[in-house]
Amino acid sequence: MALYPLLRPLLFSIEEEAAHRLTIASLKLMPRGRTEPHPRLRIRVAGLDFPNPIGLAAGFDKNGEVFGQILRLGFGFTEVGTLTPRPQAGNPQPRLFRLPEDRALINRLGFNNQGQEAARPRLAKRRRGGLSTSLRTGIVGINIGANKDSSDRIADYAQGARAMAPIADYLAVNISSPNTPGLRALQDRAALDELLAAVMEVRGDTPVFLKVAPDLERADIDDVAIVASDRKVDALIVSNTTITRPKLKSRFREETGGLSGAPLNGLALQRLRDFRSATGGAIPLIGVGGVGSGQDAFERIRAGASLVQLYTAFVYSGPALARTMARDLRRLLRRHGFRNVAEAVGTEGLS
Repeated sequence: MALYPLLRPLLFSIEEEAAHRLTIASLKLMPRGRTEPHPRLRIRVAGLDFPNPIGLAAGFDKNGEVFGQILRLGFGFTEVGTLTPRPQAGNPQPRLFRLPEDRALINRLGFNNQGQEAARPRLAKRRRGGLSTSLRTGIVGINIGANKDSSDRIADYAQGARAMAPIADYLAVNISSPNTPGLRALQDRAALDELLAAVMEVRGDTPVFLKVAPDLERADIDDVAIVASDRKVDALIVSNTTITRPKLKSRFREETGGLSGAPLNGLALQRLRDFRSATGGAIPLIGVGGVGSGQDAFERIRAGASLVQLYTAFVYSGPALARTMARDLRRLLRRHGFRNVAEAVGTEGLS
């Protein structure tokens, strides 16, 4: 793991998606083992016990191939997907771009995945092993989406919830990707209410998290908060990639798609604060977007997040990142007088 800064130039010399496939293949060779959780970092959210609040976001392990290895890297949880009912190839290539000068990525992948039925046996095997809610192993969520050519996207989400809920620790309903035309329209109040009603009807006892975009206006945020509360969503994931473009240095800065990584930090943090205000702290929040250090995680937690997720920082910092962040977060909690993560949630601005 300490060699990653030396290996990164070689990895970055490979085309982006080829490098990702190589990384997945390498993780499959990772020896078994486990990370012992630290009591200060444990937190309970939506009835689930997380060994630490640092998660790997959806998009990395799209097909549920290496979730166990990811947890062994020190992540408290990981999110498989986005998985759609039917396999789909995604958008034409090239569709993934590194912006190293900005520590960012732009992607327009379009939910490329093998489909829910292909991932089901791997995830079901984990459940049969009795590993689903253990503090020793971590939490595995499943992120569900709709097929691009679907004539009824709400039916796709209901189908995904019905199929994947029995083998998921939680379901993440992803209506916030900018790379499937029209998908973000499901964040509109009436459509969102219909969608969540359909998902909740079939999810059983599995917690449902709703993933929202960072590009929402204030009125939209209020509407999402109202519907999420009315439909008893278990948590909000704030947020996904952005279609906005802050000042960037890379030559790929004008590529279409969703921007992730360090430039998203400020916008994502503000949206987290907005949702904290809109929900009154009644719905647990997961802070995503530009998170790349223990300090970033601590800032999101104090702004109202019970958990955080990252992806792009993992690409740039490598496999030691989760353990480094957990160590630094533990020190920050101790330095500021918090006995655990839960005590720090939403304390921004308090004496």
